[in-house]
Amino acid sequence: MMAKWLLATMALSLPALAHADGPRGNNHGEQVQDRQELRQDRRESRDDHHDLRQLESLLARYDSARGRSARRDLLQVEDELRGYVASELNESRRELSQDKREARTSAREVRHDGYRRDDRQDHRDDVRDARQESRMLQQTRSISQELNGLYGRLDSRSLSRKRMLIADLVQLARAEQSQNRQETREDRREAREDSGWH
Repeated sequence: MMAKWLLATMALSLPALAHADGPRGNNHGEQVQDRQELRQDRRESRDDHHDLRQLESLLARYDSARGRSARRDLLQVEDELRGYVASELNESRRELSQDKREARTSAREVRHDGYRRDDRQDHRDDVRDARQESRMLQQTRSISQELNGLYGRLDSRSLSRKRMLIADLVQLARAEQSQNRQETREDRREAREDSGWH
């Protein structure tokens, strides 16, 4: 009789123990992940700021060299631009991979704790971030391909088109900076929710 009572008590206790921490069962793990994401946001914010300044400088130098018909300076700017675009493509691929990983992780959290509204919101945010990063990667690739056909060409039409493409890269860098600010706000909100501050 005692054994049956003990088994019944344990069976009734198990669901309660499984949710002993409330809806935030793996709270510590989420807080560690939140801190990592916020550190990554700060790093990306610094990188985005640096990228934008570098592109604005390249555009100003390009305009100056073009205005002076300084062939050597134009080719120097092109060479730096080629390096920037290659680096940006690598960085964008890495960030897209990270965004996809975060979307998969948040999808698992939704499946595990589907009743939590903030988990569903986090997943929507992660999917949106991955889509935005994918779009930016596609745009950068498209600009890169067009620039590859224009490097070294110094006729007036090619120079004008290159200038427009550099200006497009500046706009993309601004959009990326704005996207990163939004992602940082979302990650801070998520960190507050996971720490129990609302």
